[in-house]
Amino acid sequence: MTYAETYEAWRRDPEGFWMQAAKAIDWHRAPTRALSSEKAPLYEWFPDGMVNGCHNAVDRHVAAGRAHDVAIIHDSPVTESRTEITYGELLGRVARLAGALKARGVTKGDRVVIYMPMIPEALEAMLACARIGAIHSVVFGGFAARELAVRIDDCKPKAILAGSCGIEPNRVVAYKPLLDQALREAEHSPEFCVILQRPQAMAGIEHGRDFEWHDFQEEAEPADCVPVEANHPAYILYTSGTTGKPKGVVRPTGGHLVALHWSMRNIYGVAPGEVFWAASDVGWVVGHSYICYAPLVHGNTTVVFEGKPVGTPDAASFWRAIARNKVSAFFTAPTALRAIKREDPSGRLAGEHDLSRLRAIYLAGERADPDTVAWAREVARVPVYDHWWQTETGWTICGNPAGIEALPVGDGSAGVPMPGYDLRILDGSGHEKPRGELGRVALKLPLPPGTLSGLWHDEARFRRSYLESFPGYYETGDAGLVAESGHVSILARTDDVINVAGHRLSTGTMEEVLAEHPDVAECAVIGVADPLKGQIPMGFLCLNRTCARPASEIAAEAVDLVREKVGPVAAFKLAVVVERLPKTRSGKILRATMAQLADGAEVKVPATIDDPAILEELRDALVPLGYGGAPAAKTA
Repeated sequence: MTYAETYEAWRRDPEGFWMQAAKAIDWHRAPTRALSSEKAPLYEWFPDGMVNGCHNAVDRHVAAGRAHDVAIIHDSPVTESRTEITYGELLGRVARLAGALKARGVTKGDRVVIYMPMIPEALEAMLACARIGAIHSVVFGGFAARELAVRIDDCKPKAILAGSCGIEPNRVVAYKPLLDQALREAEHSPEFCVILQRPQAMAGIEHGRDFEWHDFQEEAEPADCVPVEANHPAYILYTSGTTGKPKGVVRPTGGHLVALHWSMRNIYGVAPGEVFWAASDVGWVVGHSYICYAPLVHGNTTVVFEGKPVGTPDAASFWRAIARNKVSAFFTAPTALRAIKREDPSGRLAGEHDLSRLRAIYLAGERADPDTVAWAREVARVPVYDHWWQTETGWTICGNPAGIEALPVGDGSAGVPMPGYDLRILDGSGHEKPRGELGRVALKLPLPPGTLSGLWHDEARFRRSYLESFPGYYETGDAGLVAESGHVSILARTDDVINVAGHRLSTGTMEEVLAEHPDVAECAVIGVADPLKGQIPMGFLCLNRTCARPASEIAAEAVDLVREKVGPVAAFKLAVVVERLPKTRSGKILRATMAQLADGAEVKVPATIDDPAILEELRDALVPLGYGGAPAAKTA
C-alpha cells in the first residue's frame, strides 16, 4: 500500500486500523474494541485489553528463540568502553531487579523515580518497573535538586533508582549530592533509594534508606510479568509548563506499545534485528520512545550512547558510532548536526567512516532548516527526513513514512500527517485556514494510540492546556501551514510568531533564510519590543569555525539576505554574531528567554538550560545594540 492508501484506510475505519495494528503486540487479554469515547474528550484506547510492556520488549523475543541476539549496545566514548547485552541477558537482569523491587514492596501502581545517566541500567530500571506494573518517572540525570524535588513531591515515588554520577566531556557530575539535597527539600520521602556506583564518583550511602545496586538484588527472586490494563500508566514524564510547575504527561501502556511498534516498520523502515540509534537521553521523550521501548518491542538492537556530537572526542563522534555499531536508522536533533557542521563544514570526517549500513537519518526536536538537511544528506549520502512530534504525543505526528513509501522531501517540511492524526490549521477563533496560510496547528480528537491520556493527577490543567482553546481539538502550541502538496511545515511555537506593525511573521521563516548563508552554522530569531512597530525581529548568528571574515560583514549580509528573501515587511535590521545560543539540555533553543533578555525584562533562568553563563555572554553582545540592559537574572 502507498502512504495515501494507508492514510485513507485509517480515515475510513480508524478503529479497525488500530485493531489490526494491535495484533503485532502480545496481549494477556486481547482487546475486543479499539476506542472508548464514554469520557470524551478524554478518550481511551483498547479499554478491555490486558498487557505487559516488559514482556513485549524482552520476554517474547527470548521465547521466540532470540536470546542470543543483541538487545542493547552501550557505546560510551567518555569511558572508552563498548558493551553488548543480549535479549537473554537483559531478561535476567530486568527480572532480577524487578524481583528486588517487588520484595521491598513495590507493586502495581506505585511510582518509581529513575535518575540515571546514559547507561544500560537506566533501561533495565524502566523495564523492571513495567514488569511489575510500577509507574516509572525518569528525571534527566544531573537535573537540579529543586527540580528533582518538585517531581518527587508531584508523583510521590515509593523508591528512587539513581546513578552515582554522570560523565560529561570535561567533567564528572555527581548525582548523589543532588539527590540528597532534593530529598531534603521535598516534602515526600521515598521508602528507599537504590544507587548504582560508578567508579568515576562513588556515592555516600545513607544507612537505612540507601542500597547499593548490586547488593540490593543479590538474593532477589526473578519476578514474573504482571498484566496491567491497557490504560494503566506506563510512565509519567514531566515537561515544562508556563506556570513554572512541570506537567506530568501520562502514557497509557497498551496504546504506547501498539503505536511504537507500528512506527518502527512504517516510519523508520527498520526490520527486527537491525540496529536503531536515537541519539537522545532517557530523560527525554525520545529516550523513552526510541531508545528504550520502540526498538526493543519491535525486536531491534538499540544503542545507548554516552557521549556528545562534538567533544567526545571530536566532531566525528556520531559518524564513528554509526560505523562501529552498524546502525541502519539514525535519529538525532538538528542542533546536533549543526554543531557537527560548525566544526567540520566540509563533512570530511563523515567520509572517514563506513556508513554503508545507514539507510536514513531522522531529525526532530527543533525545526530542521533546509541548509542543515541538505548538508547532512550530502555528507552521509542517505535521505534525511525531518519529522515532528511532542512529549505529549510520544510518537510522530508528521513525518516521512519511509517504511511504507519514501515521499518527496519538501524544503523546510516536517512531512505529512501519520495515520491517527487529523491535522488542521486554525485561526485564533478556531476556523480552518486555507492551505498555504500560517496558523495554529491543532489535531482533531480523538488522538491516536500512544498519545497522552492526561496529566498526572491534574485533569483540570490537562483540559485547560490542550483541549479548551478549540473544542474538539488538541492544541499543539505550534504554528505552521499545510502546503498544496499536503506537506506540513512547523514554523515556530505559537509564542514565536511575532507581530511586526500588524503583520504576523514566523521567526522560523527568517531563521531558514539566515541558515542559507554559507558562514552561518546556527541561528535564532526572536521578536524584540519596538515603540513604533510593536515588535521587530532580531537575529543571532553562530559562525562556522572555519570562518575568518569580520563578524560585522556577515551580520550586514544576513540583514540583506532576509530583506531579499522575506521582504521589507519583516523589518529585519538587527543581526548580532555570538559564540553560542542558550539551549536546553536536549538542544532546544531558548528563544523566549532570549527575548526577555533583549527586552530588559527580569529573566527567570529555565531549570533545563544547559549553561546559565551563556546569558551574560548574550547580554554583553546586546548592550552595544541598545538592548539587554536588564535586571539580574533569577535562577528558576
